[in-house]
Amino acid sequence: MINTIIVVATLVIGLLAGFIVRRQKHQREVAEATRQAAALRESARKDAEQQAAKYLTEAKAKIQADRRSTEAELVDQQAETESRQKRTEQRQVTLKQMEERLNQRQAAIEDTQAALNDDQTHLNETKNQARQLFVDRQDEVAKRAELTTSQAKDHIRLETARNLEQEEDVTVRELTESAEASADKDARNLIIESIQRGPVDWPREHAEHTVLVPTNETKSKLIGRDGQHIRLLESLTGTDLVFDPDQPNLLLISTHDPIRRETTRIAIESLLASRKITAAAIEKQVQTAQYDVLKDLRQTGERTVSMLKVGFMHPNFMKIIGRLKFRTSYGQNVLNHSIEVAQMAGVMAAELGLDVRLAKRAGLLHDVGKAIDHEIEGTHVEIGVALAKAYGEDPVVINAIASHHGDVEVTSPISSLVAIADAVSGSRPGARSESVEEYINRLHSLEKIANDQKGVQESYAIQAGREIRIVVQPKVLDDKASAELTENVKNQIEDELTYPGKIKVTTIRELRAVEYVGDKPGKKKKKRA
Repeated sequence: MINTIIVVATLVIGLLAGFIVRRQKHQREVAEATRQAAALRESARKDAEQQAAKYLTEAKAKIQADRRSTEAELVDQQAETESRQKRTEQRQVTLKQMEERLNQRQAAIEDTQAALNDDQTHLNETKNQARQLFVDRQDEVAKRAELTTSQAKDHIRLETARNLEQEEDVTVRELTESAEASADKDARNLIIESIQRGPVDWPREHAEHTVLVPTNETKSKLIGRDGQHIRLLESLTGTDLVFDPDQPNLLLISTHDPIRRETTRIAIESLLASRKITAAAIEKQVQTAQYDVLKDLRQTGERTVSMLKVGFMHPNFMKIIGRLKFRTSYGQNVLNHSIEVAQMAGVMAAELGLDVRLAKRAGLLHDVGKAIDHEIEGTHVEIGVALAKAYGEDPVVINAIASHHGDVEVTSPISSLVAIADAVSGSRPGARSESVEEYINRLHSLEKIANDQKGVQESYAIQAGREIRIVVQPKVLDDKASAELTENVKNQIEDELTYPGKIKVTTIRELRAVEYVGDKPGKKKKKRA
């Protein structure tokens, strides 16, 4: 029992001691916290005072700057207001002066108008007097001439008409003789000037028909196993691909279509550059090449039409014009040739006072049929006329296309200018690669075939060898024999000669009977003594 009491007393004493120790510790912590809080309050107060002083200083500086700026603006505004006021006053003075001058002018105009009214009244009176004098004179003349007024007018009218006809005949005769005398010289000068001012020297562009394969390894890849790659290229492009026997690495592209040839060339060169030759790569490169070529055709047509300033043209028609870029005639690029013809026709039309835009348009389109003459039956003239009609071209342009080789009659001066420009562009030195000797030999061959036929009087190869005209002896050959001769000449030309495009064979049989009345020609009358 005593032990228990001792233990309890000990516990109570321990608890009291712990409570006292903890209370003292808590008081010390509270005192320390109070001290730190006081220090923080003092520090915050000092910082706040410093910030307040800083902000106050900055605010004072800003207020001072704003005040100075505002005062400067007020001064400027006041000066501007004074300047505006001065200008307003000056304008008011000017307006008053103008008002005074206008009043003076109005007064002067009124005075002038009054004077004009007086003059008009006097003039009307004078006209009435003159009219009366004229009537009196006509009556007096009619009384003395014993003619009525209508009879005198008819007589004067007939006499005047007769004199004018005589003067007109003389004037027309003089103008005709002067024009005939200077026509050749003027035409020559006009053509020379159009050549100098019109065409530009275009670099000669040759359509590439071959592709050089750099190595045998690349050649093997291009051919493929059992030739599958090259056959795929041929089927996709519609061309024949053959390696040159003399140069094993030179690939020849054979096709009648220049667009396909260009597409094939671009596709093969792209394959060789990428060095990745598979069936999928071939199909992709061919598609890309076709897209690039068609895009180039459209852009070429648009650039050409824009450069020549020939007006609006259907987009599909411009694509057809772009196809001329890959078409040649005797080594001459047809697009460049068409541009030259358009420029020369435009210059000549300007000198003659004709429609320049229409002349350029006709010159540009005169050979448009050559763009697709390998796809459609007919001559390039017939195809060009059909295209122009389909796209609603002007009748003058259609006639220029149809008549530039003399196939139909010329109905407009512009058609003649296009034919002249076409001949000049094709015949100027260096325009075409065909030599003069070959050209002359071809014409001689055509004429020789005709002259060797029985009953032929003479023959002429015209239109650069596109037509041969045969004049037969009318007493030797009748109409039926003349038709048979035409057929024979046509067949012989097809069998023996190589010719571009279409050749027209025309046989002419004409019988003339001539007699003279009076003295025989060549004999002179004897003079009487």
